[in-house]
Amino acid sequence: MDVDGPSSAASGAAAGGDVRYSIGTSALEYRKDHMEIENPMQDGVVENWDLMEKLWDHAFKDRLRIQPEEHPMLLAEPSFNKDENREKMLEIMFEKYKVPAVFISKNAVLSSFSCGRSTAVVVDSGGGSTCVAPVHEGYVLQKAVVRSALSGEKLTDYLLSVMESKGVKVRPRYSLSKKVGKDGSVLKVSDAAGIDNTRDSYKKYMQKVIVNDIKETLCRASETHFDEANAQIPAQYELPDGKVIDVGPERFKACELLFNPSLLEPERASIFGVNSPSDITAIQDCITQSVGLCDADIKKDLLQAVILTGTHPKLACACACACACCCLRALATWERTHARGSPRRVDSCVRSRCTLCV
Repeated sequence: MDVDGPSSAASGAAAGGDVRYSIGTSALEYRKDHMEIENPMQDGVVENWDLMEKLWDHAFKDRLRIQPEEHPMLLAEPSFNKDENREKMLEIMFEKYKVPAVFISKNAVLSSFSCGRSTAVVVDSGGGSTCVAPVHEGYVLQKAVVRSALSGEKLTDYLLSVMESKGVKVRPRYSLSKKVGKDGSVLKVSDAAGIDNTRDSYKKYMQKVIVNDIKETLCRASETHFDEANAQIPAQYELPDGKVIDVGPERFKACELLFNPSLLEPERASIFGVNSPSDITAIQDCITQSVGLCDADIKKDLLQAVILTGTHPKLACACACACACCCLRALATWERTHARGSPRRVDSCVRSRCTLCV
């Protein structure tokens, strides 16, 4: 399903009682009066099935260009999906789209098989949710699925909040009117006219598009121990209005929150849907908790392959290091408990057995 953007969004503009839907960032780049932005999914789970059907209509008709009744469907679902959501998916696929057959598979299982593994720990950290799921012989161990409040969209919201607190005004592109010279240079930037009927949801969506680009362009994990007081390596970014801003410690801090949530300011904990930073579980702790909930005789097999998926390439290296360190510690503990030999030989054996697929 090729629906672009930081959120798989659908917008409805009410005009004379009629509702028109625009799906994908290509359509949402053009501002319309009274246009609202809505996301059919919340925290990785479908909450609005009417909008989800519009999304599937767009996928079948405009992207895949197929007749769904002629093709069996493979649907991927998060490891923590609810039973009622599975039933609703089947109901829509069979009764509305008349598909001949449907197979629903867990995201973690598909990721594991794509790496040639039937047993692994899958760390899925994407835009809507972060989840660690152990897969054993092609099946997700539901009792050991661990979720975290961290996600790409919430980190974008956090970065926007930090920038606004520092007095940075993120002006969406639609709100700007530029006067361009003959050589292509921008001579003057002023406020655009006729945008009074823009809804707040559309304004925030367009602001998040800009901040998301800042996150993907400048944000990265610190190569050394992160210290906000000493992280004075700012990077510059040019906003759509031509203003150049310095992005300081927050470009490291936004990434470090994945591994050290205690860095989060208590007043911004609500962005992640929690009451305090202590309620957020770091990625490496999610792995430890997930494997710890599994049976003792399969822990070693699980830790021999950790699959990291959904993460932005600039964060993949840092996430990989955190996952690898977590697995090496756990494997070393297991080997020292169950194997005989010197600690040096055991550590060497552990490192040769741990495989990380990104």
